[in-house]
Amino acid sequence: MNEKVRCLIIGSGPAGYTAAIYASRANLSPVLYEGMEPGGQLTTTTEVENFPGYPSGITGPELMEDLRKQAERFNADIRFGVVTSTDLSSKPYKVVVDGGKTIEAETIIISTGATAKYLGLADEKKYAGSGVSACATCDGFFYRKKTVAVVGGGDTACEEATYLANLAGKVYVIVRKNQLRASKIMQDRLLSNPKIEMLFEHETVGLTGDGVVQGADLIKRRGQADEEKIHIDIDGFFLAIGHKPNSDIFKPWIETDEVGYIKTIPGTPRTNIPGVFAAGDVADPHYRQAITAAGTGCQAAIEAERFLTENNL
Repeated sequence: MNEKVRCLIIGSGPAGYTAAIYASRANLSPVLYEGMEPGGQLTTTTEVENFPGYPSGITGPELMEDLRKQAERFNADIRFGVVTSTDLSSKPYKVVVDGGKTIEAETIIISTGATAKYLGLADEKKYAGSGVSACATCDGFFYRKKTVAVVGGGDTACEEATYLANLAGKVYVIVRKNQLRASKIMQDRLLSNPKIEMLFEHETVGLTGDGVVQGADLIKRRGQADEEKIHIDIDGFFLAIGHKPNSDIFKPWIETDEVGYIKTIPGTPRTNIPGVFAAGDVADPHYRQAITAAGTGCQAAIEAERFLTENNL
């Protein structure tokens, strides 16, 4: 038997939980499915010092638990489950959860986030939250005057390295190829910074350290006659090889960019489907911060309430 809801929120994290808070207070009786990672990426983050309202900082899991409890305080129906397919071809929109139950929704808020790309090293998981990061803006502060490495050769890597150079004492940039693929202006900015040392034709094969990252093992010119093993001493290891928006199940209906980020009408969380909104990192290729995600979650809930009112739903 199908279940009918006025407002369905897909995904948790700052965007989903904030949308649930606002939608609940607007008497929309929202149902939120948390997805495979309840609380989102922040649950794998140790210290969060840049979310307003926590002057002494807070851990990622604690912050997400606070947001979840606040949503539940207003009677948001938060459930564990993964949306496995969607049909947004006609109203009410249909969403299948865990390959079985079908939800019919008058409005949908997509807050499924974006997953950082990793190299696939076992050490990345071993040191997650202990020196390995995929967000310089989030974690760079912890490496003031220390030595860090950034992996990547595109604009994102250049931006991350330049940002970290303002905080860290030294920044290595590890590039697999013999050149950057970033835009010319970003390359110039990187190559002219005295705090940044380029390691072209290097690949990371492992991380070392006692409980926290203290070094990285690299191979220079892998497969060449002059192949060489290199070790560098570092305090932090930053991945900057891109993110994958978790938008695949919506792509038959929702417009996305070439990477997969959901396109929204500028200045709003509205998608090309009336009554379907996108919030947080799944629609944000630029900032990807907890506070910006929370802000768009608020916007999406307000837009959902207005849509329901205007359409007498």
